[in-house]
Amino acid sequence: MKHIHKKIAIVIHSLGKGGEEKASANLSILLSGLGFEIHLISALNYVDYEYKGQLLNLGFLKDKDDSFFARLIRFLVFYRYLKSKRFDFIIDSRARPIFFKQLLINKILYAHQKVIYVVHSYRLKNYIPKSRFLAKVLYKNAFQLVAVSQEIKNLIQLKYGFNQVSTIYNCLSKSELVANQDTLKLPQKFILFFGRIEDKIKNISLLIDGYNQSKLAKNNIKLVVLGDGPDVLKLQQYAKKLQLSDFIDFRPFVPNPSAIIKNAIFSVLTSQYEGFPMVLIESLSFGIPVVSVDCKSGPKEVVQNEMNGLIVENHNPKALAKAFNHLIEDEQLYRHCKQNAKKSVEKFSADIISKSWLNLLK
Repeated sequence: MKHIHKKIAIVIHSLGKGGEEKASANLSILLSGLGFEIHLISALNYVDYEYKGQLLNLGFLKDKDDSFFARLIRFLVFYRYLKSKRFDFIIDSRARPIFFKQLLINKILYAHQKVIYVVHSYRLKNYIPKSRFLAKVLYKNAFQLVAVSQEIKNLIQLKYGFNQVSTIYNCLSKSELVANQDTLKLPQKFILFFGRIEDKIKNISLLIDGYNQSKLAKNNIKLVVLGDGPDVLKLQQYAKKLQLSDFIDFRPFVPNPSAIIKNAIFSVLTSQYEGFPMVLIESLSFGIPVVSVDCKSGPKEVVQNEMNGLIVENHNPKALAKAFNHLIEDEQLYRHCKQNAKKSVEKFSADIISKSWLNLLK
């Protein structure tokens, strides 16, 4: 069934590097494929990911002039765009940490609109005010709050008592499930971290500590750290301090890392917190097992311990090292996890996620 006459605006920070940004780009592809007319409205001028639909790039105007007057002009452009297009739904997929800014957007830009607010992280303060009263001021008229994991949905309902909350997982685009050809020479044997290199969130120093305490380096299994971010140099220096520079391979961000993923022994997630960790889904979709810490939220909804990977206590480098050793030493366990990997994430396929969005947007 096609939905040609329904128009959807997806409001985003950018289409640049980041999990939230990638999820929004993939959502545009998913909904466009279902026949919706998609418009993306971006606050920043970064476009790294493939997307579908018309793009209103407010960031292009911001780069030219970010004075107070120019901000008012952008606000007016945004307002007129929403009014002229008469959208059936607005999906706000940004972080929304500033109450008064969001209140202004809700009262002026989103007035009399059906707005769906996506919550991408277990760290709710980036999306919803701590105060129940202020949260209700912002979201009492929301058409729906969409949490990207069941744990996030449960937390929202527990803290705020909202009823209009549902869980819709992020999904991969079909192009991400086709392995591209990597032009960079890869280590013969390696485990993989890929994501934003921001240690206070992704806790890559824990990963390095776990790797250092494991037997991987002695078995000539390297660690590839793939991505960009503010802490690349700091983590390179930390690896050097531990005399691991020859074993830890830092590589820059690539929009589609599939060729690297499919050659890894396993992928690793060590985050302080998440929303719904797509790196686990991507790895498992290529038949690659995962090792993940038990952070809030998402890993427990994806990783089935000793079925498609291993899940370990967070902030425990010794437990992480033990998991690494377990997967490389127990060949039967590794084969078992590898065989189950693809099937274990079928419930997160685009076809399944499409049904949830169709039900919400009907």
